[in-house]
Amino acid sequence: MSLPALGSGLDDLPDHLADDTDVLVVGLGITGAGVALDAAARGLRVLAVDAHDVAFGTSRWSSKLVHGGLRYLAHGQVGVAHESAVERGVLMERTAPHLVRALPMVLPLHDRVGRADALLTASGLRAGDLLRLAAGTRRSTLPRPRRLGVAETTALAPGVRRDGLRGSLLSWDGQLEDDARLVLAVARTAVREGAVVRTGVRADALDATGATLTDARTGDTLRVRARVVVNATGVWAGGLVPGASLRPSRGTHVVLRAGAVPGTSAVMAPVPGSRSRFVFALPQPDGLVYAGLTDEPVDAVEDVPAVPEADVDFLLRVLGPVLERPPTHDDVVGAFAGLRPLLGGGGASADLSRRHAVLTHGGVVTVVGGKLTTYRRMAQDAVDTAVRVAGLTAAPCRTRALPLVGAAPATGPTGATARLVRRFGSEAADVVASAATTTGLPLAELTGPAAPGTAVTLAELVFGVTHEAARSVEDLLERRTRVGLVAADAEALRPAARRALDLARPSPG
Repeated sequence: MSLPALGSGLDDLPDHLADDTDVLVVGLGITGAGVALDAAARGLRVLAVDAHDVAFGTSRWSSKLVHGGLRYLAHGQVGVAHESAVERGVLMERTAPHLVRALPMVLPLHDRVGRADALLTASGLRAGDLLRLAAGTRRSTLPRPRRLGVAETTALAPGVRRDGLRGSLLSWDGQLEDDARLVLAVARTAVREGAVVRTGVRADALDATGATLTDARTGDTLRVRARVVVNATGVWAGGLVPGASLRPSRGTHVVLRAGAVPGTSAVMAPVPGSRSRFVFALPQPDGLVYAGLTDEPVDAVEDVPAVPEADVDFLLRVLGPVLERPPTHDDVVGAFAGLRPLLGGGGASADLSRRHAVLTHGGVVTVVGGKLTTYRRMAQDAVDTAVRVAGLTAAPCRTRALPLVGAAPATGPTGATARLVRRFGSEAADVVASAATTTGLPLAELTGPAAPGTAVTLAELVFGVTHEAARSVEDLLERRTRVGLVAADAEALRPAARRALDLARPSPG
């Protein structure tokens, strides 16, 4: 069985890469992983590194939505909106149908949404459907928006407040199984196409000829010569090369148990004083609900952004009036915040464009701005620029029609749980088989719950070590399974994560 695997550190790095790399990619969030895939798929020699881990930064703190661009349309950003709709369709229908599903979204019509506002919002939803049509996304993938009566509304979203309810507006968007899992899939697809991907490797002294790499575990260093360097470090981009003017913005979510906002549909709550901002309560397949998000400018960039109490208060205050039982702080079982790498400009951060830019300074190509949904187009533009700057000979971009690992139709292979199929697609059975080969354990032990109260399996934890470069318990809890979003759940799974690390590591001698 040969499955593409990520690596860590500088050990066993192919000798030729030190002096014969076409593209050195720094940063393994969604943009960096996308650049590595695009460049490798064009036939270039690629080395991609990250100082920490795959999806360590902003890419794992999203709403887990694949947006169609409706909000950008409301701000007059027609080009950004169309690009978002196109890339949503690419993910849902071609490259990652196993990781993205259609999510119904209900906007309850209470007194906070007057009849004039409801008409305006309905018009916006119809415009969003035109974006879907223009992007070529099938109606069977994303149904049309429509008005629902009270009975239909409460069937989809039984947690909404009944008093004064006039019905709702139903729309559809894409929802990721897990944003970090998308990044991992892109990175492993890059390896499948020939890239070398290493975590735990810091890059310093970036210039037009390469960079100095340092192994975070051993301290070993290596100067890598590359024909072009792509800086894809998001909010950290300006610290590596000058010329990237960013205004980071904090987006916070609170984590609730599913019982706090029951139902299969997302629930939208309008932010007072705005016609285009909402707080979303987003049901997750693991029995949680993410409610978010904020949009606040920040000055300091943190590896793991803190969640201010004021953000939690804001989200609960906006969401509460649309629900029969408003959630309280006692319902909050976790919270997370990410920093958007927005391009600098005037005005409030919520009004800044989500467009991306590719900058060149001192021969280093830097890609900044943008958002998770449009990562593929960001990567394409970055590689186009890198090829031009370095005078490389490369094939055309292939990623618009290149399925990610696991993207083939999956119907529940033998020995794989429904959770594994959702998270690994057609690779689900291979994940189990690989773990069985590595550990020698029976399938029942590998595919059952790894800890009481969780759906996480020992098979995926072992695979996280053997094929996804997880080096620690935190890597497994925070970025391979996302259990770390709820502290109590993380503690329950911690012994299983330690066991997976022990089982997957080769015995000494």
